[in-house]
Amino acid sequence: MTASTWLIVFLLILCFGFFFEKFLEFINLKNWKKDIPDQMKEYYSENKYNESRMYQIEKGRISFIQSLVSFSLTFLAIFLGWFGYLDQIILGFTQDSFLRAGVFFLCLFFVGELVSLPFSLYNTFVIEQKFGFNKTTTKTFLLDKLKSYLLMFSVGGGLLYLTIITIEWVQHGYWIYLWVGLTVFMLSINMFYADLILPLFNKLTPIEDGGLKSKISEFSTKVGYSLKNIYVIDGSKRSTKANAFFSGIGPRKTIALYDTLIEKHTDEELVAVLAHEIGHFKRKHILVSLFLSVIQTGITLFLFEYFLNQPNISIAFGADNSSFHIGMIAFGIIFSPLGIVIGVAMNVLSRKNEFEADHYAKENYSATYLSTALKKLSADSLSNLYPHKAYVFVHYSHPPILKRLEKLKN
Repeated sequence: MTASTWLIVFLLILCFGFFFEKFLEFINLKNWKKDIPDQMKEYYSENKYNESRMYQIEKGRISFIQSLVSFSLTFLAIFLGWFGYLDQIILGFTQDSFLRAGVFFLCLFFVGELVSLPFSLYNTFVIEQKFGFNKTTTKTFLLDKLKSYLLMFSVGGGLLYLTIITIEWVQHGYWIYLWVGLTVFMLSINMFYADLILPLFNKLTPIEDGGLKSKISEFSTKVGYSLKNIYVIDGSKRSTKANAFFSGIGPRKTIALYDTLIEKHTDEELVAVLAHEIGHFKRKHILVSLFLSVIQTGITLFLFEYFLNQPNISIAFGADNSSFHIGMIAFGIIFSPLGIVIGVAMNVLSRKNEFEADHYAKENYSATYLSTALKKLSADSLSNLYPHKAYVFVHYSHPPILKRLEKLKN
């Protein structure tokens, strides 16, 4: 295709993605019902239910404004050739491939931060504060940002450098080498996330001796789960919302319970939540998801090399000739429809896995305690009890709370 044809394709894909997402958000918000479900009336008063609706509305409003600004800037950057102009400016200072790409992405990062930072501040210190969730101090917010930047520059810069030298060295079929390298990287991150990355932002403390630990040990022994790495994470330093998660593979598998979760739930409810997380391990959900992610990465990189070899793609963005970094931006847009399809498929699988983990907890511990824990979690986070089916299908990695309660009951 010619550069002008590619330009039209990019703009159409960009517009489709934006308006499709806004349509889903609109019907999701309109799907809200006035009546509180019978099984949730114990946990939602009329005031709390109305509060949850207002919370969703305010979050949706600020999200719409942010996405509109981002969409508008991206549309103008493509239509007016700003990416190409930026590349030409950088080319006047250096012709080194890595420096060109690094400075290019650094400029885009700073523009992105200038756009997103006000919305992030408003979300944290206005909306989350208004509804009683925020515990983040200004110091914590700034330190989180600084650590994220350092992590992104070091890890992201390293990956960018290795990618560029691989492409220059191999030239044809380099997607295979990139695939192998990224697979090793993904496995390493998955295995050592709780040891290397998470402690940069949160404090992990081994669960204390006492009634809860005894009940957890008793249950884990019963189901044959080797309990070595179970921690309490200080989630309360940022939010009152509660959570728990499973990470790692092999001997590095780790379960983390938020301190806010422990504070708001009984020991039995916590063991039920733990049983759900162990269910993911027992049903091999972690390994299957990791395997599918590796396959997805391979497909993405294969397509990436194919599109990077189309010189008119970079020219459509305003460049004089083919460019790796502009090609990456263009590929991100051209790949987005397929990315939506892959994301939907992964979410379908994830929701199935959540039901299976719930069933495992039901069969091996208690449906009643898990149901109570889920109800409390939903009420404490002011979640949407009536999400639209289309929005759930596209975006939800977990089934809606009412569906989970229905499955547990039946």
